[in-house]
Amino acid sequence: MTPSAAAAIFALGLVIVVAGFLGVTSYNAVMALRQRIDKAWSNIDVALKQRHDQLPALVGAVKGALAFEQDVLTEVARARAAYSPTEPIPDQAAHAEQTTSAVRSLFAVVEQYPALASQQNVLDLQDEIERLESMLADRRELYNDQVYRYNTRIATVPTLVFAGFFGWAARPFFKADPGDGARPSTDL
Repeated sequence: MTPSAAAAIFALGLVIVVAGFLGVTSYNAVMALRQRIDKAWSNIDVALKQRHDQLPALVGAVKGALAFEQDVLTEVARARAAYSPTEPIPDQAAHAEQTTSAVRSLFAVVEQYPALASQQNVLDLQDEIERLESMLADRRELYNDQVYRYNTRIATVPTLVFAGFFGWAARPFFKADPGDGARPSTDL
């Protein structure tokens, strides 16, 4: 074997090793990015499920608390209005007892909820909505960042050479629907 033939074989072997190394590292990097994209999407899915499950429950809980307070206040007002000093004593006693019971219920509500209980519940609901929406925004941003990295990686050399061979195609970015910009309904 001549020295030039040995050099050519060595050069060819070196090119094969370098190409193999680039192929393996590119493949591994793309697979890692694909896994990150899948994980990021799963996190978005979890947050969407939380929002789907929690927001109606929170709104219902706030409505329930407000309705309970309203019922107590209505009961106090009804019992007080039913009292008449001209009624017979047994009827006055019965109305007074109803009023006392309603006031005790109101005191129990006041003990459970501070003076601005209804407003605090609404603030808590708004805080929870903002927390979930912020979490979704962060997770959407992370997903789009991973998609950007993946799409850039498969569109640049040397990975571009392998993209067609492995069937790697660009992934879509998460784009909010036009309706997603609207705040969720929290009408109480």
